[in-house]
This record gives sequence, C-alpha cells and structure tokens, in this order.
Amino acid sequence: MATISDSCAGLIDRLQTEFGPATVLTDPADRWAYGYDNSRRQTLPAAVVMAEDHASVVRTVLACDEHRVALTVRGRGTGTAGAAVPSEDGIVLSTERMSRILAIDHGNRVAVVQAGVINGDLQRAAAAHGFFWPPDPTSADYCSIGGNLGCNAAGPRAVKYGTPRENTLGLRAVTGDGSSLRTGCYTTKGVVGYDLTRLLIGSEGTLAVITEATLKLTPLPERIMTLRAVYRDMEAAADAVSRIMAQPVVPRVLEFMDGAAIGLVRRTAPDSLPTDAGALLLIEVDGAAGTLQLAADAVADAAAGPGMLSLQTASDDAAVAALWASRKALSPALRQIAPKKINEDVVVPVSRMAQLTTALESMAEEFSVTIVSFGHAGNGNIHVNILGDPAVSGETRRMSDCMETMFRKVLALGGTLSGEHGIGFDKREAVALEIEPATLEIMRRIKTNFDPRGILNPGKLFPDLSAPT
Repeated sequence: MATISDSCAGLIDRLQTEFGPATVLTDPADRWAYGYDNSRRQTLPAAVVMAEDHASVVRTVLACDEHRVALTVRGRGTGTAGAAVPSEDGIVLSTERMSRILAIDHGNRVAVVQAGVINGDLQRAAAAHGFFWPPDPTSADYCSIGGNLGCNAAGPRAVKYGTPRENTLGLRAVTGDGSSLRTGCYTTKGVVGYDLTRLLIGSEGTLAVITEATLKLTPLPERIMTLRAVYRDMEAAADAVSRIMAQPVVPRVLEFMDGAAIGLVRRTAPDSLPTDAGALLLIEVDGAAGTLQLAADAVADAAAGPGMLSLQTASDDAAVAALWASRKALSPALRQIAPKKINEDVVVPVSRMAQLTTALESMAEEFSVTIVSFGHAGNGNIHVNILGDPAVSGETRRMSDCMETMFRKVLALGGTLSGEHGIGFDKREAVALEIEPATLEIMRRIKTNFDPRGILNPGKLFPDLSAPT
C-alpha cells in the first residue's frame, strides 16, 4: 500500500476538518473506486473529495494549491484515455454530488446545470419541454455533462448538431489557484473578450475545474427516419459518404462499419447482413413530418452509386431496431475476439476515409494484429480498434508500433489524433506529432496562467506537463 506524503496528510486533515468524513473519503476501498476510468488504468489516490457546489470546489482547489498536491477532477469515469485517472498521492475531486439541473429556460432554449448532471437525465428533463442537448456519447445514460465538456465528447449526432463546443454558451469554473471564472454569456451571440468557454471545453481538467454549464438546447424533431446502406467495400461506402455530405440535407446520424467489423458481427448474427457486404452505413434523417420523406429520398439518392448492394428504410420501431442490430452486436463481438484492445478515435477528412481504411488493412498484415474500424462517417471520425493478446511474445510491441504508424498516416492524410475521446495519459506522447513546438509552448504558457503550480490533472494532455512545482 502506497504511503501518503506528509504534505498530503496535512491537506487531508485540513479537508476533513472543513468538510467532514462523509465528504472526504480516505478508506482504501473508496479510494480505489475513484482511481480508474474506462482506459483500465488505475492509481490509488490519497483521498476523494465529494464536492457538492462551486464553493466547495473553490475551497478544495485552494487547499490543494497551498499544499502543492495534485488534483484530478472526475465525473463518472467513462473516459477511455486515462484523463480521470489520478496522480499517485494526489486528490480526486468527484462531481457526482453536483447533480442539480438548475434551470430549463425553454423560452430561451437554455439549460443551466451543475457539472455532475448525467447526460441522460438532462435529455429527459429537456424533452419534457420539447428540447434536447445534442451531444450524445454512447455512455449518455451514465456519463456526466462535466465529463462531456472536459473531453468535448460528442457522439453520432455531432455530424448535424455539433460537439459540446457548439452547444455550450458559458461556464462557471475554478482555476488552479482557486480563482472563480464565468465565461461566455447567456445569449447565442456575443463577442466580448476571449472565448474562454471553447478553450476550457476539451482541456480535460488541466486548466480549470468546470462546476456549472449554460447549455444551448435544440427543439426535438417531429420525426426520425432510419436507413441502412450496404456496400461491396469501404471505398464504395466512403464515396457515398462524400456524396451524402455534399448535398443540402444533413443527416442526423451517419455511422459506418468496415469489412472486419461486419465479419465480427456475422459471428454473433450470421444472417444480419449480405454475405458479400464489405462496409455499411447507418443513416438517420430528422425533421418536420411533412418534409421528412423528401429529405430521406435525397439522402438515399446520394447513398446510391457504384458498389452499393442494398438500401433499406425502417418503417416502424421494430424495423429500426433490426437495422441497428448489426451495430449493437459489434461491441460484444469485440470483447470476445482478443484480451487486449487499443481503441483510438482518429479523424480524417471525409473524402480520405477509404485511404485510411485501406492503409489499416495493410497495417494489420504488416504487424500481425487484427484491426476493426467503425464510427462517425459524417465527421470522418474513425474508431480504430487494434486487437491482440499480450500473452503472445512481441504482440504488445507490435500493437504499439501499429498505433504509431496509424497516427502518422492519419496526420499525413490531413487528420487529427482524437475526435472525442481526448488525449489523457494514453496519447500524450503522440501530441508532438500533430502540434508543432511553437504552438505547444503557447499552450504551456496558457496552462501556467490558469494553473501556476501545475496541480490540475498533471501528466495529462501534453508530454511536457508533469507534476506540481
């Protein structure tokens, strides 16, 4: 069991005096429960502070800053890049008790929420007034708004409605020296001062602890139509994506699966797809009931072309479920194929998706690993799963080398290393491949201004930002 430093022990005594033992958790069983995220990394923190409001966050950050102890903010731990994994001998600040929806202002299409509100809870509250908040990660039923903002996590609807950056009007936050900030405004237009709202979104808790958000709501569509297009190969599917995104009707969802993904689905649902399917697109179109068929027809016309094997349109809820069955069968199949999975969420220009997927096939052969790709085709956001077995000699090294080769190919195609999972700990060493030294230095200076002693989530996001000074 790791020992707690004198500095951290003094900090814990101070926090327990201020907040009480029900708020500051020190039992190892509690600490282990807050020491991991979906990256499967885990570190034992020195203590966990269960913040309940902005004021308690300020007091916690001030105490950590004065004692020079690392502080990692944590929502529900659904992130996959290690951003919520704490520093050893550091403090976890959990926002799960900050779960109040402060306002649903339907007249202005605005919601004000604490950072710990669950995405799905907000969606249900907004739906009662005829609205929704567009970001919809797969984990929406149990991830927090603060976590969504921290990683700019979006989900399938981003192709039409944008990411959290496009759907957040303002924030309340606490910097590393305990200063309180209000960013943005309550209106959809405003250009006073620097755009700190967009800066904090996606910063993974390294600049400030987000405590409250003012969110832009969108009216619920009257109706949604679902289509599934199956293609001979990924090149034909990628060409279809380019055609779909070039016409005026923007789909609500445009997802894809490559041939390897389809092969896995056939293991659990052998009759779900044509035997010669090499790629598929799942498409949703939404809007007014009276015009939706025209919109769906426009998207279907764009989807048609060389290499398309079939196109189906769902007529009722059961048909919708049937069209999505192949996609939902994929995750269980992935869990069965190999004991280790590297899951990256790279992005390339839509017109170059086929180039990347073709390159991935070559990489799978070169490094003797299995690669399965699927994701958000309308954004070019590809979830690349590199699968292998660490028990096989050299497999872990080959998987790592394959990942680096993939990163370099993505950048050569004009892409970026992460679309929504973030950088966290897992990809921080690769950031220098994408961001040039002069830009990284500017970012380092920004970090220092927000967090002078470097206590906020050290060792994440960038390779050169490590421990509190």
